[in-house]
Amino acid sequence: MAIDVVDNSTESRFEVLVDGRVAGFADYRLLPTKIVFTHTEVLPEYEGQGLASKLVAQALRASEDTGLRVVPLCPFVKSYIERHPQFQPLVDQPSGD
Repeated sequence: MAIDVVDNSTESRFEVLVDGRVAGFADYRLLPTKIVFTHTEVLPEYEGQGLASKLVAQALRASEDTGLRVVPLCPFVKSYIERHPQFQPLVDQPSGD
């Protein structure tokens, strides 16, 4: 089973692909200096395989690589960051930009 995470910027979401098929996604809103994660979802047939964690980890690494601050409005992204302190320095607070 091949698992890949891609940034589908056209849809404003990171996607986790299993054997080339979308198995889940993390929606985001891109601001000039921040990325706001709003919702994460894994399709029912792919639940329980750790795909959401792989998806969010890669999305956070990509955000870090591009210098974006992270606003975790999505409860899953927020709890993932709380469980993985290496990503906590990326966190920013929501604002009006």
